[in-house]
Amino acid sequence: MAAITDFEVKTAEGGMASLADYRGKVLLIVNTASKCGFTPQYEGLEALHRDYAARGFEVLAFPCNQFGAQEPGDAAEIANFCSLTYDVTFPVFAKIEVNGPNADPLFERLKAEAPGVLGSKAIKWNFTKFLVDRDGAVVHRYAPTTKPEDIRRDIEKLL
Repeated sequence: MAAITDFEVKTAEGGMASLADYRGKVLLIVNTASKCGFTPQYEGLEALHRDYAARGFEVLAFPCNQFGAQEPGDAAEIANFCSLTYDVTFPVFAKIEVNGPNADPLFERLKAEAPGVLGSKAIKWNFTKFLVDRDGAVVHRYAPTTKPEDIRRDIEKLL
């Protein structure tokens, strides 16, 4: 089975990016939204990114408008919001779908490797998080209610 780092994803600018650029790093992949009750988690995600980037850690954000239409903006609006409101410096990719027939292949894989409660594959809401080890294997799935700071111990184990 291919590693998560074998996937290509669409950038916010409309191009393609290879996750191979992140090979050998610990990743936290998150579906995000700008108008959600969990949106303040951007602050905690940025803190993790700043604290651990030098040790080989990256946060990768994928905006999604599938939950309560809480990510209505286009790529420029999303990038502006993330930068101005939360000083986000980690990559924010193109807006995607995480469930249904148009679900992004990366998220299909993440869901398959780390099912939710009772084996559920569907993502329930914004800010579901997936921790990926240096070998590109999904280690853990976290609920939207899990705060970024509560993931520190798991990240440190992988670093």
